[in-house]
Amino acid sequence: MKKEAIAENHSTTLPTKLQNQPHSIPNNLQPHRFPTHLDAPDISPTARILCDLLSRVSPHDIESALSCTGITPTSEVIQQVLSFSYNHPFSAVKFFRWAGRFVKPSAYAWNLIVDLLGKNQSFEPMWDAVRSMKQEGLLSLATFVSVFGSYCTAHRFSEATMSFDVMGKYGLQQDVVAVNSLLSAICREDNQMSVAIEFFDRIKMKIPPDGDTYAILLEGWETEGNVAKAKNTFGEMVVRLGWSPNNIPAYDAFLTTLVRGSHVDEAVKFLQVMEGHNCSPALKFFSNTLDILVKRNDSTHIVPLWDTMLGGGLVPNLIMYNAVVGLLCNNNDVHNAFRFLDEMVLHGAFPDSLTYNMIFQCLVRNKRVRDVGRFFVEMIKNEWPPTSANYVVAIKMLLENDDPEMAIDIWNYMTENCVSPLEESANELLIGLCNIGRLVEVKTFAETILDRRINIFYSTMEKLKNAFYKEGRSLRDKYDSLSRRWKAMQM
Repeated sequence: MKKEAIAENHSTTLPTKLQNQPHSIPNNLQPHRFPTHLDAPDISPTARILCDLLSRVSPHDIESALSCTGITPTSEVIQQVLSFSYNHPFSAVKFFRWAGRFVKPSAYAWNLIVDLLGKNQSFEPMWDAVRSMKQEGLLSLATFVSVFGSYCTAHRFSEATMSFDVMGKYGLQQDVVAVNSLLSAICREDNQMSVAIEFFDRIKMKIPPDGDTYAILLEGWETEGNVAKAKNTFGEMVVRLGWSPNNIPAYDAFLTTLVRGSHVDEAVKFLQVMEGHNCSPALKFFSNTLDILVKRNDSTHIVPLWDTMLGGGLVPNLIMYNAVVGLLCNNNDVHNAFRFLDEMVLHGAFPDSLTYNMIFQCLVRNKRVRDVGRFFVEMIKNEWPPTSANYVVAIKMLLENDDPEMAIDIWNYMTENCVSPLEESANELLIGLCNIGRLVEVKTFAETILDRRINIFYSTMEKLKNAFYKEGRSLRDKYDSLSRRWKAMQM
């Protein structure tokens, strides 16, 4: 569509030519479903009746059907009906004309008509509506924002930019807000940054960009993952606008692009420069970056990034602390895991069960025998005991690494505090004591375990049998006695 055709002034009311349009949405739009009145629980009863009518009745018959309802629509009802009638554009237009006999449509209602037609790719009627709005003195930037969005959704970007070019002929100013609106519409579509940059380069000398302009472009480069282009745009922004805390969204997008592109060291350097200009990004950036690093299992960069965040005065929350502690524990960085645990309280983030259990599991996995015992005591003191799974692995590891007394202390705590389930831990305790030759204690614990009606596994009993039978008649008798009790429980 040429600019002249877009700018041409036609009728002052919505055209009757729509009466001759097809009765359904074009085939290329059929897969798309817009929200309907069925999706809106808060819609008024009157609007619901009218929406239902528009969805059932042929556009040819809609006006007579509307007249038979006896309804006198209000401005609010008109807006509600139009909002939920995008799937029936031609019926919606006829409803709009019919409703105009009772009440003069508001600018918002007109904008809905423009948007409804545009989203259904009825662009010529859309422009007729725009021209009617101009004659009614109702045009605003919001109208053209809708036009931009409709053309971009349809991937008709040249017509979107032409629409911007003719704004002046419709009495609207081509300012930076209008530029940003068009850029935003373009950048919302996948892989269209070349279109956005072409428009930006053409217009930036005439209409100086602001922080929002660069934020939109940098968010586009973030989506496309283009680090090199993001650096160019960011450099241009700094040259044009300098450093300003008002441009945080742009900084966030740029830094996120670096992080996603595995340029974390460079992101940290930029962060330090930004801090020097009081332009630290928001907590959201650090939270998102942390998510990225956790997914990559990248613990190398997390500590310098975290220290930079704290240096900028941002206060992390418990979720962020747990994420970084989990990442460090996954990489067996016990030293820094303890460091983060110690500093949490200073920032008002009190450790919870997840925090303690991640560190406890890491200590067990790394066979830090003494630390496991000390940390278990701290967990109990702070009323965040291990999980059932962590009890099991801790008892097993302690028995395998020469600290049976701590394993027994943990088991005693479990029984005294009615921790459940106990089966796995009980069997690990028996097997571990058996493996180190403490068979008398095995017999004692096994009796107690059976007294508590805790199941001893068949495989465990087989290991006990082999160990007891090797030690002579007296221990063999002790096992047989135990075995009879165990078999009785199985019945």
